[in-house]
Amino acid sequence: MSTVRLLPKACLVMDQRINLKWCQLFLLLILLFDLSFGEVRYSLPEEMQRGSVIGNVARDLGLKVTELDARRARVVAEGTSQLCDLDTASGNLLISQRIDREELCAQATVCILQYQLLLEDPLQAYSLVLDIADINDNSPVFAAGEINLDLVESTVLGRRFPLESAHDPDLGTNSVREYKLSPNDHFALEMSTQINGNAYPELVLKKPLDREAQAEHVLKINGIDGGSPVRSGTASIHIRVLDANDNVPVFSQRVYKASVPENSAVGTIIATLNATDSDEGVYGAITYSFSHLSDKMAGVIEINPLSGEVRVAGLIDYEEASTHELDVQAKDGGGQASHCKLIIDVIDVNDNKPVIEIKSASANVAENSKPGTMVALINIYDLDTASSGRVTCTISDNVPFKFVSEVKNYYMLVTDGILDRELQPEYNITVIATDAGSPSLSSVKVLTIVVNDINDNPPTFTQSEVNANILENQPIGTFVMKVKAEDPDGGSNAKILYQISKDTTSEVASFLTINSETGELFTLRLFDYEQSVHFQIKVTARDGGDPTLSTTCTINVFIKDQNDNAPVVLYPLQTTGFVAEDMVPLEAPRGYLVTKVVAVDADSGHNAWLSYRIIKATRPNLFVIDLHSGEIRTVRAFMEDDEPKQTVVVLVTDNGPESLSATATVSIAIGDGLPVLNQLFEFADESQDSDNLTLYLIIALSTVSCLFLLLISGVFYFKLCRRGYVYRSTTTASLPVFPTTYCPPSFTDLSRCGTLLKDDRYDSFLTTGSWRGDFRFGSNTDTDTLKKRSAAYQKNTLRRASTDRVSLKVRAGAPHPCYVVK
Repeated sequence: MSTVRLLPKACLVMDQRINLKWCQLFLLLILLFDLSFGEVRYSLPEEMQRGSVIGNVARDLGLKVTELDARRARVVAEGTSQLCDLDTASGNLLISQRIDREELCAQATVCILQYQLLLEDPLQAYSLVLDIADINDNSPVFAAGEINLDLVESTVLGRRFPLESAHDPDLGTNSVREYKLSPNDHFALEMSTQINGNAYPELVLKKPLDREAQAEHVLKINGIDGGSPVRSGTASIHIRVLDANDNVPVFSQRVYKASVPENSAVGTIIATLNATDSDEGVYGAITYSFSHLSDKMAGVIEINPLSGEVRVAGLIDYEEASTHELDVQAKDGGGQASHCKLIIDVIDVNDNKPVIEIKSASANVAENSKPGTMVALINIYDLDTASSGRVTCTISDNVPFKFVSEVKNYYMLVTDGILDRELQPEYNITVIATDAGSPSLSSVKVLTIVVNDINDNPPTFTQSEVNANILENQPIGTFVMKVKAEDPDGGSNAKILYQISKDTTSEVASFLTINSETGELFTLRLFDYEQSVHFQIKVTARDGGDPTLSTTCTINVFIKDQNDNAPVVLYPLQTTGFVAEDMVPLEAPRGYLVTKVVAVDADSGHNAWLSYRIIKATRPNLFVIDLHSGEIRTVRAFMEDDEPKQTVVVLVTDNGPESLSATATVSIAIGDGLPVLNQLFEFADESQDSDNLTLYLIIALSTVSCLFLLLISGVFYFKLCRRGYVYRSTTTASLPVFPTTYCPPSFTDLSRCGTLLKDDRYDSFLTTGSWRGDFRFGSNTDTDTLKKRSAAYQKNTLRRASTDRVSLKVRAGAPHPCYVVK
């Protein structure tokens, strides 16, 4: 078996005469030089296990291990995938992913990976350089598992036939070191070197061929690398012996050079190769092919086998490889071939947009952050070269942020103003990176920054003062109202709790209770409208911030009346064993005013609106009482058989939902000789009232019609206005005032019955026409006559009232006495 050994491409030979001590000193100086510029270089073999330790970064950079976690230290890659991570607990740099040198650096002599160690607060960056050493993890591979050669039998001895080299992605001693040929009698294996120094095997004819003796020869060639353990690859050589072909194809150039812009369209011609063969016929027909084409280039570049045109077949990317070196073979029909070199330079164009990578982003920033607080660290770079790789970075306008750059290609996004979460809870910051190429390319990335809330806003009520109504006599726990406060802050700072303010007196604070979460107010006691109609309470809303903020709302609570008080009769006075008598002339006509029942109700509003009706009388159909005013009038004239003393029982009811009532007993004495007063019956006729009401309705309808005609004629308008004008006397002395109509102002209610309290809680209600039925007199003569005629009656009444501790006083001009309890 033939064996050919290859010398390494480059050998670093150190003169043995160099002193070892000087070498160590030289390496130490290099290490110190790297550290002074913040760079640490590590050498490591490829294919290390995940989690393997590359080196201790903290120790090598002179950092404390505790600093790494405190300053959020991390390792970021520059344009490559993240193949290593930092263990902040120990400071070790660890393998995080599979590292394949051939995949990362292809056939490059030196494989360098660049990383950055970033530390924050303050921001610092250190360069980490990983030098990936090759290991023997790939076997040599022949591009063609079977090599076909056609040789004429007249081939001279010593003729050399270049063979395709075995390809091994490994480098140095791990690449192909030798070739071995299977034992045979006609061929031997020798090595030859190309212009660029690459060695390739050649098959050398050592013994003449005889087609008639052996038309075919099958050999085996092994490519063996120099790694440990040794790896090898095998190909089969099939040689067919032909008749004589004595000319070999010859290229016009040994080396062709061409250039092509990256991203050129498929089919673009890169170069046209030319080889000639002096033979004729089939021996002069030349076909072109690539001797060895890597897997990456197989779909990128193609050659026309007949014309020798090299064209673009796929995507050519400058960033993947700036130069391609290809071996081209020209082979004639007789099987003879020659080779040349094609070197293709890829021209860079601005086809890569800038890359924006967020290396560190704090998605949240407190609204009270000071200007200059770092929010994000952004790495921006461009894979293009020259001006196409120069990048400028901007952010959107009108945001309180800006860029600060202290390390190349790294930008710190910091605050540049005052933040207010209530005005702007978050910012969508648009980062725009633009290169300097022509035409320029740009990239856009939106970074969302959320402003964290601080407790800088107190709760606010929709109204600082509100009113609430409570019906009296409601059970304890009755819902009163709900107060609501709002806080523009967020989270716990906006969680509001309610409580009765400390400014509220303890007595008032015991009236109501509040749900601390919902703000609902409930009663803690029973309320009585007649004792209290209003109180004021203050509610405090407090948020959950630290420190807490609060605000106060004033609530005016009004007690609303219920019909819980029965009417009280003031006149005639109802006492046990004594009933005051009212006198009426025997000659009194129909509709004559006899007396008036006066009653009051401690309630208010409609609950105090009283109605009167007769439920019992000595002589039915003799007297009638007005439903609203309580005036008792005669239904007919008195007759001789009518009793001289009449008793009428009047039921007084209020207007509440469930009406309450009281009864009054009225004693009426029919007196002979008493004068008949016209003022007591001239307006009393019910039929007259009905007629008046009808008249009013007719006048109202006429007025409406006149107003309509007013639009047609202005003259009739003034006449109708005069006709429709109703004169009413301004004299108000005769109008009733309850209940002082019957008692002089100097008298006081001493009964303590609670029905005449001087309080604005009582609403006045006067029914229609009630003013016309009060006691009014036309002249002083009638008054004097009344005084004389009733003198005897007053004496008898005073004598009886003295026994019941009742004082009687007659007001001048009044037909009836007024009683006051002493």
